[in-house]
Amino acid sequence: MSTIAGTAPVSKPAIWLGRVLSGLVILFMLVNGATKLVSWPVVTETMDRIGYGSSENLARSLGVITIVCTTLYTIPPTSILGAMLLMGYLCGAVASHLRIDSPLFSHILSGFYLGLMVWGGLWLRARNWRA
Repeated sequence: MSTIAGTAPVSKPAIWLGRVLSGLVILFMLVNGATKLVSWPVVTETMDRIGYGSSENLARSLGVITIVCTTLYTIPPTSILGAMLLMGYLCGAVASHLRIDSPLFSHILSGFYLGLMVWGGLWLRARNWRA
């Protein structure tokens, strides 16, 4: 086992947990972005209910933004930038759900849960980059 600048050894289970957490976030966000790119009726109807109108162009733009941010999160040298951009995106989702009085634990806090997975996965898998 190697150490990082005199800190605790890098454990393989922790690194794998980070990869799994990051993989789940990446998979979820890519599917989320793809559904917005395709602009299914359920996407535009939901956007209209939240108050953003049923614009297919807006849905596609959000899909492109989601996929770009997720791609940046996937690549190790740009993963911190990707994580920050994903957090901005997720905070916007939390604010939107707060505004329309969505259920707390299933809708409003879902962005918070994903944010924990984004940063937790990044922290656990990034410990291996310097090892």
